[in-house]
Amino acid sequence: MSMTLRVIVHDSDIRKVVLEETPADADALKQVLQKKLQLAYPFNLQYEDPFFNNALCNISDINDLPERATVKIIPLDTSPSSSQADTIILSGSDTSEQLSAERQIVWPDEFEIPKFSVNVEYRLRQGNLAFMKDGTTADVGRDIKHDILEGLAGAIYTFRAYPSDEDFTQVAAALIKTHPCLTEQGSTSGFAGWKNSLKFKMANYRSKMRKSGCSDVAIGEKRGAMKATKHKGIKKPRRSELNFLPNFPNGEDEESQERTIELVEEMKRRPLNMSLIGQKMDSTFALRRKEIVHSEPLVSDILEKWPALFLESQIFAEFSRISGRNLRSEFYTALDTHSARLIEIFKKRGGNQGKKLDEILQQVYSKPFDVTVVRSAVLQGLPVLLGDESEDFFRMCFDVDVEADFSGVDVGLLTIFCKDMPARCPNDLNVDAKRAIILEGKVVMDDVPTLPHAVCLLFALIYALNLDYPKTMSNTFEFVQRVMLSLGVKNLKPKLQTLKNQLFR
Repeated sequence: MSMTLRVIVHDSDIRKVVLEETPADADALKQVLQKKLQLAYPFNLQYEDPFFNNALCNISDINDLPERATVKIIPLDTSPSSSQADTIILSGSDTSEQLSAERQIVWPDEFEIPKFSVNVEYRLRQGNLAFMKDGTTADVGRDIKHDILEGLAGAIYTFRAYPSDEDFTQVAAALIKTHPCLTEQGSTSGFAGWKNSLKFKMANYRSKMRKSGCSDVAIGEKRGAMKATKHKGIKKPRRSELNFLPNFPNGEDEESQERTIELVEEMKRRPLNMSLIGQKMDSTFALRRKEIVHSEPLVSDILEKWPALFLESQIFAEFSRISGRNLRSEFYTALDTHSARLIEIFKKRGGNQGKKLDEILQQVYSKPFDVTVVRSAVLQGLPVLLGDESEDFFRMCFDVDVEADFSGVDVGLLTIFCKDMPARCPNDLNVDAKRAIILEGKVVMDDVPTLPHAVCLLFALIYALNLDYPKTMSNTFEFVQRVMLSLGVKNLKPKLQTLKNQLFR
């Protein structure tokens, strides 16, 4: 049975919402409205009760709602030291960032300009009509420009605290596309001034959010650094992380989350209760990110306190919490999509690069229909093609030597051969060999079945542990991130751009 609601999001934003089915309860109604209205902050619901002359009452039972109900969104206050308006809706916009929850939506391919106040929307509508009639641009006053920029900053913050130059370009272009009357006649692009103003407004918006206690714009000191200056030591995303440094859930803080961990003891039980472990890892995500980002502990210390983080399922789950992406699916899809073209590029290379690539391709020629061999060949060939030095990254040993000293390897992959299995070189694509992951000189995961899977897990671990890419393999990892997975800014180094051009030719 359908349900029609009049929803008061804000005094200047009242919407009609039609639900195809009546939600089961009040909590389900909140979830549906949060998704349908794209509200990025926590709230309660009240409705106008006709029994009390339409006075607002909390919704305790979905059946209490009249046939055509009016409900009101009541933002929750997440800061004991600030008022509700200051804490949740800093800009007076319904696009402000939720202070106590993770971002759920990645940066869109097409940025949708939010609705502004009734007055601003009316002025823009009149301006757009005039522009379509005779090309007249609107004379935007200071107050209207402030409201527009504030609304845009709030919308941007729901996706990223630190947008790139490309992001600002996309938003400014979307603004004049949606409201052509705002086009700047003296600008080649038509929006250069808006873009510049938006950058300044976004910096001011971050300052407001910082004062409200938002972790992802807080200033911290880097390891070994002196007292942080105004612009030094800011912890911010480097690889398009969606939830780089989330706030604690409502009603919780560092102390309360520490009390609920109990993951070390849970990991000692057999069989593992994966459902319970997943719930605890979800609930302690904010604490874990704070420790990893701010304190930058050793990997061995993280392994001791957060052993569940090195379970395969939780490695991928953590990547999803941070980036909002399904790495396992997207990594293999991208790899399979580009493998054929990359192998063609490998074949055309000459000189020393060509010899190394041909050595890798020999095993593909012998097993051309083995998807694991093809994937492995691509991942082995990329560093050769991009000029990386992969010798220290790809290591090998026999299974009896797994406890060997790898102290000189910060980040690496280990191919483990059985003692009776011939081992030729670290580039061996033998699918019967096992792989292991080395971080800070220690094997943190072993018994990984294939090389592609090991690379995929390592990529996720680098995000989860906030590690730098290995210097000798930085081009390869950036190519996987930016080109194959489309994570991060699109401005590429010359080597990466050249290969991208060849790949999509």
